Amino acid sequence: MKKRSISLLGSTGSIGRQTLDVAAALDLPVRAITAHRSVQLLEEQARQFRPELAVCVDETAAAELKTRLADTSVRVLSGEEGLLEAAALPSADTVVTAVVGIAGLRPTMAAIREGKRIALANKETMVCAGELVMAEARRWGAEIVPVDSEHSAIFQCLQGCKDRGEVKRLILTASGGPFFGWSREELEGVTLEQALKHPNWAMGAKITVDSATLMNKGLEFIEAMRLYELPPEKISIVVHRESIVHSLVEYCDNAVLAQLGAADMRLPIQYALTWPERAPGPAEPLDLLTCPSLTFQAPDPEAFPCLALALEAARTGGTATAILNGANEAAVGLFLDRRIGFMEIARQVAQAMAEVPAVQNPNLEQIFQADQAAREAVARANPSAGQ
Repeated sequence: MKKRSISLLGSTGSIGRQTLDVAAALDLPVRAITAHRSVQLLEEQARQFRPELAVCVDETAAAELKTRLADTSVRVLSGEEGLLEAAALPSADTVVTAVVGIAGLRPTMAAIREGKRIALANKETMVCAGELVMAEARRWGAEIVPVDSEHSAIFQCLQGCKDRGEVKRLILTASGGPFFGWSREELEGVTLEQALKHPNWAMGAKITVDSATLMNKGLEFIEAMRLYELPPEKISIVVHRESIVHSLVEYCDNAVLAQLGAADMRLPIQYALTWPERAPGPAEPLDLLTCPSLTFQAPDPEAFPCLALALEAARTGGTATAILNGANEAAVGLFLDRRIGFMEIARQVAQAMAEVPAVQNPNLEQIFQADQAAREAVARANPSAGQ
């Protein structure tokens, strides 16, 4: 197995920490680590893995980290410039993009332009600018291997096809989050504490809320369109509460391939680092004799309007998906700050999508403008949010 060297963007988050578990198990060198402002954990990671570079995007945190690591050879940088340098670091051939939100887009593009393998855990990059990202990857010879469990499952199942013309349909599985089966009226009373209790996965706060609203599955639907360059009518979603089947591919002969595994993100992370090979690793094994029965149900976009909004944006295309994502990031931030209610997230996103016009065939600057306009629309609807 080729021993890849890693630059890890977002090393202190859930995906980042699990990536370091895999790196330690496979003895993979970690050349760079980055975080927003988690100084103590970043210092601990730097002392364990001895990267060349550590980056805190927050400048005050970076200054503190530099002082803490003064007795080491680790170089410390700050800001987006530091993030971009970590993404393009010559000594790393693989960049794990585990930064949350659209903040991961520029570093991903920087890594692509260096022809690196992108272990993609930042779905917003593909949601907002998937066509541009895929075009740049082809231009520079960069590999994009997904880390999301669902897209890793599809990626693995697609290893069994000669070409994409054989694919009839991609089937994304959704856990349904903590509220599947609830009515719209019941969902109006959801608290932050309830929304942060996912039944199957341990994830960061933002993605956990997205899972509860089913926005996460809508974003993954858009990501699948861009990653695999298929139209929306060739992608479907089923709710699979057990999170054992991570996604499926249906072929033109009606054969269906599925990837199964325990709910352990270290498996898709490791596959993104070792593909096309496999190796023993730290992920939990799946015991078919003790796992629960597997069930599949249709999602309810009426009760979960965030999913319906994401599918609408997918059909509209252009900057509609960036508007959706930007508004959702802003609205979820307000919910996490207890400034709006759970169902208000969808209403804020819908209002922003109605206010901000979508542009077709956008360039990168237009994508960032759409994102900013969506955030401003949410801010206007919540004038007390900045107080």
